Amino acid sequence: MMSAARHVLTFFCLGILLSFRAFGQEVKVELGPDQLGINETFTIKVTLSNEKIKSYDQFPEIPGFQKQGISQSSSMNIINGQMSSSNSIIQYYKPTRKGQFTLGKFSVLINGQAYSSPGKRITVADAAASTSGGGGNNYDPFADFFGRSNELPEFVEIADDAFFSVGIDKSEIYAGEGFTMDISFFMSEQNQAPFQFYEAGKQLDAILKKLKPANAWEENFSITTIEPQTVERNGKKWVKFKVFESTFFPFSEGKIEIPRVPWEMIKYKVAKNPCLFGANRQEDFKTFYSSPKTITVKPLPPHPLKSEVPVGIFKLRENITTLDAKTGEGFNYNFGIAGIGNINSLAAPKRLPATNLNTFDPNVRQQINRGYGQISGIKEFDYFVTLNEAGEYPLDQYFSWIYFDPEREVYDTLKPQALIRVTGESKINEALSGQRLGGIYDKIATESNQFLNQRYKYYFTNAINVLLLGALILLAVIIFRKK
Repeated sequence: MMSAARHVLTFFCLGILLSFRAFGQEVKVELGPDQLGINETFTIKVTLSNEKIKSYDQFPEIPGFQKQGISQSSSMNIINGQMSSSNSIIQYYKPTRKGQFTLGKFSVLINGQAYSSPGKRITVADAAASTSGGGGNNYDPFADFFGRSNELPEFVEIADDAFFSVGIDKSEIYAGEGFTMDISFFMSEQNQAPFQFYEAGKQLDAILKKLKPANAWEENFSITTIEPQTVERNGKKWVKFKVFESTFFPFSEGKIEIPRVPWEMIKYKVAKNPCLFGANRQEDFKTFYSSPKTITVKPLPPHPLKSEVPVGIFKLRENITTLDAKTGEGFNYNFGIAGIGNINSLAAPKRLPATNLNTFDPNVRQQINRGYGQISGIKEFDYFVTLNEAGEYPLDQYFSWIYFDPEREVYDTLKPQALIRVTGESKINEALSGQRLGGIYDKIATESNQFLNQRYKYYFTNAINVLLLGALILLAVIIFRKK
């Protein structure tokens, strides 16, 4: 009986030397058994009829299994003088542990064409008894060809130089001040143990429920890919794989406890006597643990606006369209707050009580930068301003912004530096003239006769009343004399 490897070489040569007339193309995807022993092999086989396999993409990964070799085979049939061929490619998988596993729906690309399979559930049980004649699922198709036995390889564990870390950049902060947390896996440059991430997203979701402080604003750095980064710690070079980073701004003072959390990695055991096509490493797992940490959040020093002021390192960036204006004509003034802190929460500057300056609520825009372990950016408040009287106007008399600087541990105020020179006629006097004089003159021009007529009517009525009274007195005197 020829070995599988000899079949591969024989049929490959026949495929080169012989030409044939093909029947219609057929494709078949075959999966290994539903149940096998820990010492047996699972396969995925794709067979093409009447077409040679020229190229193929990677076969799917199966949880709980390690890929072994890939083999190809060919066969030919002659029926009534017509030739047909069958060409197959087989991916071998070795189980790494017992249990139930799911091979999900997948497709494999062969000769540029995708072929799909619905997948299946696979149960890996105890080791199956060996069978004679090389049959069964534990058959190594390359064993006879290379003159080696079909014995299971011996795997050993390599000592690792790696650790898991939940890092914070500050252990003591003020309320409202930010601290940055990063979650990373480290391997030294001299590490020889092979690792692979295992369900990183699922693990991260679970530990973040334990790590995130409840009473804090979060600015997430949105890590989407795990990229290696070379860093130096304690004079030693490490490869850092960061899986999460966020800056948190606590709202109130107190203690924030960062607990010890686990992180599981796939750590492979390697074959003691590696071979060319067999499984040279075996999937295993190792759990690493972070160190617990405590962050002390201090209250801000006494101040009338202690509960309102932002905390951070800030400076003023102001822009103005003109420094020379005319009364009643508007200009734009931009009050920009740039620095390190919770940019999203910054409020508009306070308007100080003063006269002659008019403005509306500002237009607001912001830019937040997440990088180098901190949150920075700028928030701009754009005002449209008009002035009614000629003169000089220092804008620091109209705008003010108070904050707390945690590095210097002081309250500070950002005030404008711009000085506006205004020329032109007073807009306030023009308004008063229009209201006090113009209105009166207009009323006199249109309603003065009405006032005069009302006065004459009053005098006429009184005169009539006097005459009637005099007539009554005279009549009374005449009557009295006749008696």
